[in-house]
Amino acid sequence: MGPELIVPPIFSPIPPAIHPRHADIDVQTAAWAETFRIGSDELRGRLVMQDIGTFSARILPEGSEEVVSLLADFVLWLFGVDDGHCEEGELGHRPGDLAGLLHRLLRVAQNPEVPILLDDPLAAGLRDLRLRVSRHGTAGQAARWVDALREYFFSVVWEAAHRRADTVPDLNDYTLMRLYDGATSVVLPLLEMGHGYELQPHERDHTAVRATAEMASFIITWDNDIFSYHKERNGAGYYLNALRVLEQQHGLTPAQALDTAISQRDRVMTLFMRLSAHLQPTASPQLRRYLHSLACFIRGAQDWGISSVRYTTPDDPAGFPSVFRDTPTDDSREPLDIPAVSWWWDLVPDHVPGLVADETASRALRRPVQETAA
Repeated sequence: MGPELIVPPIFSPIPPAIHPRHADIDVQTAAWAETFRIGSDELRGRLVMQDIGTFSARILPEGSEEVVSLLADFVLWLFGVDDGHCEEGELGHRPGDLAGLLHRLLRVAQNPEVPILLDDPLAAGLRDLRLRVSRHGTAGQAARWVDALREYFFSVVWEAAHRRADTVPDLNDYTLMRLYDGATSVVLPLLEMGHGYELQPHERDHTAVRATAEMASFIITWDNDIFSYHKERNGAGYYLNALRVLEQQHGLTPAQALDTAISQRDRVMTLFMRLSAHLQPTASPQLRRYLHSLACFIRGAQDWGISSVRYTTPDDPAGFPSVFRDTPTDDSREPLDIPAVSWWWDLVPDHVPGLVADETASRALRRPVQETAA
């Protein structure tokens, strides 16, 4: 497999934060997994040790405890699907059969009362999650959650087709699908629910706001690929990972692919900070809260990625940093050569009147949002 990769400190201008009830939420999520028997006994035993409740508590450090707990249970459920069926199960190599199961689960999410998959633990857990989403969110937020779940399901079927064929996608396709198969978009409605507000369509669907959410997804999933590469590369079977895609497309060594992936995520991180700052002056209190939550999501995923046994794999320790760096390895304002996302850079020209400086962007996202969002 070649020499072990040592991941250097990753650029993070966003400070860490965690919900004060994180330990209790972690215990509650482990109990929820046992109640609904999520995954096999062996898989569930691993999942409940991976600090998933703590991860959720980092994403919503100031959110309501009920929604933080809902998010934690949902993330564990997603791993039950991804690990149990897609990554490690037989269905992960049978896209047609996987699509059938996922569509039945999607029907449960749309209409929990539908009498299908009545003996399936994942379906039972999903029914519980759907009822709680309706309790804590609006009808519109519940609908967007289901729509995002559909996007996620569609993308993991695409993954399964590559596993079956043992093929590596090109960088553009991988980047596009990674925005969805990382299950980041399905978390976004819960960022609103956690603080009791709903973004108005004219803000949520604005091209620049949608782009900031996509940038957050890119950073989170690229970081995840960097931190999960050790586990996946040394595991059994096929794996899809940004580093592997870069190795294949550009003929890079693993070390060169790591450097390239870090450069790419650093360039997107600096753009995320600039665009977020550009949106701040005219944003509603709700949008400012949302942008702050996206930043917490990014940093929360980073802190969890370098600390959870899911990726540190204590029996075969990964070479992870214990700190983050304050400056990017690549702060170029040139777009990445990836057509699926290169349009992001068009939203923040270098000379926009009134554009807030990068350091001001960092300060804005570091400040807690004080306004009460109705």
